[in-house]
Amino acid sequence: MRRTITSAAVAAVLLLSVSAPAAAARPQAADGTPDAATAALRATAPAERGLPLAARLVGRQALAATDGWAAAGPGTTGGSTAASDQVHVVRSRADLVAALGGDNATNRTNDTPKLIYVDGVVDGFEGPDGTLLDCADLADPGYTLAGYLAAYDPAVWGRVAPSGPLEAARVRSVTNQTRHTQINVGPNTTIVGLRGATLTGLTLMIDSADNVIVRNVTFDDARDCFPAWSPNDGEAGNWNSQYDQVSVRRSENVWIDRNTFTDGDNPDSGQPIHFGRPYQVHDGSLDITHTASLVTASYNRFVGRDKVMLIGSSNTVGPDVGRLNVTLHHNVFDGVFQRLPRVRFGQVDLYNNHYRLSGDGFEYAIGVGVQSAVYAQDNYFVLGAGITAADLLYDWGGTAVTTRGNWVRESGSLPRPVDLVGAYNDRNDPDLNPDAGWTPTLRAGPVLPAPLVALTVPALAGADRLPF
Repeated sequence: MRRTITSAAVAAVLLLSVSAPAAAARPQAADGTPDAATAALRATAPAERGLPLAARLVGRQALAATDGWAAAGPGTTGGSTAASDQVHVVRSRADLVAALGGDNATNRTNDTPKLIYVDGVVDGFEGPDGTLLDCADLADPGYTLAGYLAAYDPAVWGRVAPSGPLEAARVRSVTNQTRHTQINVGPNTTIVGLRGATLTGLTLMIDSADNVIVRNVTFDDARDCFPAWSPNDGEAGNWNSQYDQVSVRRSENVWIDRNTFTDGDNPDSGQPIHFGRPYQVHDGSLDITHTASLVTASYNRFVGRDKVMLIGSSNTVGPDVGRLNVTLHHNVFDGVFQRLPRVRFGQVDLYNNHYRLSGDGFEYAIGVGVQSAVYAQDNYFVLGAGITAADLLYDWGGTAVTTRGNWVRESGSLPRPVDLVGAYNDRNDPDLNPDAGWTPTLRAGPVLPAPLVALTVPALAGADRLPF
């Protein structure tokens, strides 16, 4: 029987999918006094006046008590208790840096609770006077792309890593760009986009910053002006970029919710070919690395990107062991190619996500890396021509992955439940073990059957889906 979904049903699921605001869930303490978030909301800050009530409520919202790994330990409240002088509406790069503490070099240590609303487009390439910089403005005087291409052409230089004055100038150029387009976020911060909010040309760096919330923002084109040539990366070498759209490092209790990640009108597919390889100017959408842990990414939309999500920095057994615990639920992966996610070491709960995969560049969905423990349940995969269920997992040195209740609709076929591990093992050796050795317990509400994911999640995920 054909299933249909009404607009009323979508609305009902939307209401259920938005966790109750902290103020509503905990209106007062046992002695009758308001909790900190409620008191802050009642004492409306000047910056909040004129904002829709729904925006103010979302700004003061904490992560629900069982909503994934970010709910573990002390939970995730972000800047929900921000005092009136720590509530800001930002419309420029300078505004954003000021709201985060005033000095981009030291903002990562600013642990004062702060609530930041993004209004309009904030461009990481904005200069001190408000004009937009370009790559030439950030380049070291000793660097030009033409000079770099001439110097390190493998036909001339060979298959060894670039070195010498031009490579040193490229590295200095990267330092210049990092100083300008990498925006550092400190602990106890909430960033909420108002309708249409976009952060473009920048990396939001959450490094050594616990208790951070980022919601309802479109992240667009975090381009690298100075990609590195790596001649021994793969059989023919590769260009590698520096900048993610959001990077979570050495941090705990981070909630990334209802954002959209895209390259906009500057996709890697539109870049030239240099040294026989695509000149790739983008890195990840949301990378969680360098011992980060207790992260929940929910209701996000990843669109038309190559590398999407790396969980774990390297294959080296060490400080990442026991870390990198992440929950991904109700996200949409649309027209993306790889790392959906790629996992090392962590216990990663991957449930109720919707995948629409197509295009010549597709490589794999879930990367099973060293000592990873992925639990993939009730996800829904729509596959374009030439992609099969056996292509969804990739062995990056792991040994086990749990997959349950997942459905696949291959091109020209009806949707059907598929044992993803079985499909992988039928084609590949060695086999993956179908038991990752753990069962998730932190989940927000019941897990939807995979067919219902296909009917509801695309309507709910991404920026500008919240009711304001």
